[in-house]
Amino acid sequence: MAKSSDKNLHGRGESGSIGKGPDRTTDTLTGGHSADASTPSLTGHFLIAMPGLGDPNFARGITFICQHNQDGAMGLVVNRLSDYSLGDVLKQMRMPCDSRTVAAAPVLAGGPVQPERGFVLHAGSNREWESSYHVDENLTVTTSRDILAAMADGEGPPRVLVALGYAGWGAGQLEQELRENAWLTVQADDHILFDTALDERWSAAVALVGVNPANLTSYSGRA
Repeated sequence: MAKSSDKNLHGRGESGSIGKGPDRTTDTLTGGHSADASTPSLTGHFLIAMPGLGDPNFARGITFICQHNQDGAMGLVVNRLSDYSLGDVLKQMRMPCDSRTVAAAPVLAGGPVQPERGFVLHAGSNREWESSYHVDENLTVTTSRDILAAMADGEGPPRVLVALGYAGWGAGQLEQELRENAWLTVQADDHILFDTALDERWSAAVALVGVNPANLTSYSGRA
């Protein structure tokens, strides 16, 4: 799993993306080939960390896989808080926000790669944003600042989460971790993504698989 030691929150880059540096949306999230023939694509699935996974970035974590193909995989951890609120992010980006509710919204720690970069995962939006990747017909990841500007004005998508950083795997890396039983996988559920309390998401995702958490140490496979 790729990692980064940079833990600072930065403002927007020159390109207008959420975070520091050039807009790498086309590098991080692109169209492309499906995963290799031996492993179906896990795009739109949850990766549920097994109890034996030693990496503290993912312990009892749920990662929503935004893209998985022969070149690797990219996802967002969806049950871990960052040190920032949405108001902090908007302030860093010099965006005024009069809504206390919006400003108080939590920002998640999406993963150890590029933790200064922001990602907005949302559903049910009728508006197209500048830099977006459609995970499926319902869920989209946006990295451009226009969506945060709309959220600051109370005009953002109705179902949304904001994350700093992401989880990344090189070609074949996730497949190897699956063979090592580091993860359970299951089709993602919108209710868990947007409606379930953070501290309940791991158990809720495990329930989707139909496995007793007490038996996870000896369980492997996919649903």
